[in-house]
Amino acid sequence: MMLRFVILLITLPLIFSACKGPVNQENQAEQAEPVNKNQIESQVHLLEENIQKVLAKDSLSSNGQKLVVPRTLHKDGALSVVPAGDWTSGFYPGVLWYMFEMTGQPVWKERAIKYTDLLEDQQFNGSNHDVGFRMFCSYGNAYRLTSNPEYVAVLEQSARTLIDRYYEEVGCIRSWDFNQENWQCPVIIDNMMNLELLFWTTRKTGDSIYHKIAVNHAQTTLDNHFRPDNSSFHVVDYDTLTGEARKFNTHQGYSDESSWSRGQAWGLYGYTVCYRYTRDPDFLRQAEKIANFMLAHPNMPDDLVPYWDYDAPGIPDEPRDVSAAAIMASALYELCTFSDRGAIYKHQADKIMRSLGTTYASGPGENQGFILGHSVGAKPMDSEVDVPLNYADYYYLEARVRVMDLEAY
Repeated sequence: MMLRFVILLITLPLIFSACKGPVNQENQAEQAEPVNKNQIESQVHLLEENIQKVLAKDSLSSNGQKLVVPRTLHKDGALSVVPAGDWTSGFYPGVLWYMFEMTGQPVWKERAIKYTDLLEDQQFNGSNHDVGFRMFCSYGNAYRLTSNPEYVAVLEQSARTLIDRYYEEVGCIRSWDFNQENWQCPVIIDNMMNLELLFWTTRKTGDSIYHKIAVNHAQTTLDNHFRPDNSSFHVVDYDTLTGEARKFNTHQGYSDESSWSRGQAWGLYGYTVCYRYTRDPDFLRQAEKIANFMLAHPNMPDDLVPYWDYDAPGIPDEPRDVSAAAIMASALYELCTFSDRGAIYKHQADKIMRSLGTTYASGPGENQGFILGHSVGAKPMDSEVDVPLNYADYYYLEARVRVMDLEAY
């Protein structure tokens, strides 16, 4: 693999010349050095302090659910803390597990255990596909770093809950239950991120059903979600009787035919994971195709932090999506270990991480303690636009840990 890196480094200038795009000059002014580990620790300590301040005022949501983890900022800048059932609830415990992995300090492990335990009941929450996000980012990292056997049972039940949403006729796990007047079995590209829970459960328990469903879902998504240019639709709706794809929509992108940036990053990450567990070359090729689509897109900015949608009409004056960049960087660090284009992907991931750690990082004491700012949740609904998001921080820290692993190797 190192020989591949050396050979491919020679070709980097040619590749990069094809990856230029419009630049937001305001975002080009960078700090001298990326945010360091001590600065990150200070921010996450501050976030914990602010969580406790919110809970001291009111520990329940408007519908009476217990507030558990930070998600983002409200429009007035106040910290938004959400219940365990929120689709993002697993990311903050995951952030704490990565802090423990990066530093070895017991305080992070103690907090990670505390917040992970608060999600235990979510192993039974089958109201949507997000059980994978909630449970594998929290309990998956918890088991990886502690080998506590109690976590295995929770993860296995979470996997059982997830496959209850599998439609045999379709070959996919249904993502959402809402909008039933228009959709029969909607599957979103984000759902690729939940497959790691299934692959892991088969590897840990020996029960092949989880692996089979994950492969079926990945293959069906590969067959139907992608356009000829290797961009992805956000939502594909399937006929529950015939299994045929019947609608191709978006929910968070600019239009049905546009390329929502975070969706492209979900696909890249998901197919890289699928290749890790299956070694199916079709999945590796798909990951590479998605990476190449994003990196060579004419609307990809020079700093490789994409606009919220590659086809948004106001580029270059559209918001960037730091969460999409963080997911992409983390995925590229894994993909570079599998691909013949590994040196290119590694270099591009490094460039993204420098951008995130400088231009897009919170200043000391800013953003209530989130590490990064400037993410976009759902711009069509004017929801979470140009704000910190817990999953941006999660994948940014995961990418930092992956860099540590690559350097150690």
